[in-house]
Amino acid sequence: MAYGKRKSERVNFDRGIHAYIMGIDGTWRRGCTMLDISQSGARLCVEGCFDGLDLREFFLLLSTRGLAFRRCQLVRIAGDEIGVRFLARDKADNVSLKR
Repeated sequence: MAYGKRKSERVNFDRGIHAYIMGIDGTWRRGCTMLDISQSGARLCVEGCFDGLDLREFFLLLSTRGLAFRRCQLVRIAGDEIGVRFLARDKADNVSLKR
């Protein structure tokens, strides 16, 4: 997904939606503001610095309890904003959700 060449329509949030990003292994978490979202990705404004964070793959937590989340991959960094692509769920995840 290249910046500016969107595959799906984006929904912009005037004030942003507060969320968190968290490492796959759960060792780090940062607050962020979701500026826009689509079916395939989102644009986030991250609080604090990115130094030492593994942003290749992480979770976007949409609730404080972690019940609403998306697995993400970093697409681009522009200052304190990042663009992310949502990763498809594995078949194993789908099987465990059906139980």
